[in-house]
Amino acid sequence: MSQHHNRTPDWVKNAVFYQIFPDRFAWSNQVVKPGRFEDWDSLPTPDGFKGGDLLGVYEKLDYLEDLGITAIYFNPIFKSASNHRYHTYDYYLVDPLLGRNEAFFTLLEGAHKRNIRIVLDGVFNHASRGFFPFNHVMELGDKSPYYDWFNIRCLPLNAYSSKANYDCWWNLPALPKLNVKNPHVRRYIMDVARYWIDKGIDGWRLDVPFEIDDDDFWEEFRDVVKTANPEAYLVGEIPYEAQRWLNSGKIFDAVMNYQLAHIILAFFGGNMINHKLAEGMMGLHAPHPANAAQFAERTSQLLEIYPKEFSYAQMNLLDSHDMPRFLSLVQGDVCRLKLAYLFLMTYPGAPTIYYGDEIGLTGGRDPDNRKSFPWDKDTWNMDLLDSVKELIMLRQSMPALRTGSYKPVYAKERVVAYLRREGENSVLVVINADDSAQTVTIPLDDAFEKNTELQDQVGPRNFIVEDNKLLEITIPALTGMILA
Repeated sequence: MSQHHNRTPDWVKNAVFYQIFPDRFAWSNQVVKPGRFEDWDSLPTPDGFKGGDLLGVYEKLDYLEDLGITAIYFNPIFKSASNHRYHTYDYYLVDPLLGRNEAFFTLLEGAHKRNIRIVLDGVFNHASRGFFPFNHVMELGDKSPYYDWFNIRCLPLNAYSSKANYDCWWNLPALPKLNVKNPHVRRYIMDVARYWIDKGIDGWRLDVPFEIDDDDFWEEFRDVVKTANPEAYLVGEIPYEAQRWLNSGKIFDAVMNYQLAHIILAFFGGNMINHKLAEGMMGLHAPHPANAAQFAERTSQLLEIYPKEFSYAQMNLLDSHDMPRFLSLVQGDVCRLKLAYLFLMTYPGAPTIYYGDEIGLTGGRDPDNRKSFPWDKDTWNMDLLDSVKELIMLRQSMPALRTGSYKPVYAKERVVAYLRREGENSVLVVINADDSAQTVTIPLDDAFEKNTELQDQVGPRNFIVEDNKLLEITIPALTGMILA
């Protein structure tokens, strides 16, 4: 099966992702709803539903296309009794509140027509009390043929007590762990993985895959998925360095790059980081402010610890449904968010926008980071939105920003500059994350001929290359330039 190893889908290296939490993005009147929902604009609660659905997303494809999005990662969409749907009832049925399978296939077809790919969340470590095999055991005990699908210590199952007598995720009785050592369970999961790929999805994001501590399982998973579609993307939710999961080429194509998010916050957040909010994000410590040298070193390192084929396919993000939003982590400083996006869009890997970040949505810890998307444009930060759009457009128009090499050429105090080069094309990115203007001389590593005029793609300025340097250029506080 080795044909599936050591390469990752090329489309990912050129993609811009958008992460959608389905209950909170958009509401369609075409989906029949069974009853009451929380008010769309009220603050989210841990268990409440707002009623977003998949036809709502379908109806907003113009918005996403206009933003420049080429792929969507959805939090779970399968039938479940929780607003986040990590408690799966049925892996073959899209939740009725989201519009059932037909709404999903309408969305999939509409997205594919616009060359937007769809990646689904696969939650295979645990199911829920409502998962049919578990429900079967609750009713029939050890007479149930599904008894060995779970690790049960004794009967009857106390599925509603605070101390479950079966293995469950984080000791939450609502989340019974699947016994993946059981060949029937394995077969079931592999069939689900294959079914949705055959139906046309473009990949899986795997929830807490480290909980299934079994390389054989994941190697089989890769083979099943890649046999169905060699171009499918497999991205694992691994918050720490993930050599084990990427370097063999036999498990995932990428991970959600929380390690990158951490150093981005450390550098761009600087003295504005809300440490109380940042502590424990994805199991990581609140970052200390980093200087440009530390930032240049870590961003280079994160590309080197995996084979290039894999480091250029990482899902690069500033935040997600599992951590506070970046804008709240930097105490509402939009300039810092813009700079972080400027970096994300000019760094190798697939930049990922968590829905609403592009219009200035804020949010602390869960559930506050899962607010409904406000469709009233008067509430949007249009300047931020225009800036993100422009950065995406630049990334899409300059191959060097997507697949070129990455080389920091200047990193002092709070100013960093790096070259992205592909063939004859070179782009220089210069970022000043300091609160005051800085004047610097930047070496150019023979990237440009003498007297080349470099034009800032995101601002009005241009510069002339002298002696293989940019001499004494002044960069205003908290701004960046993309020079080509």
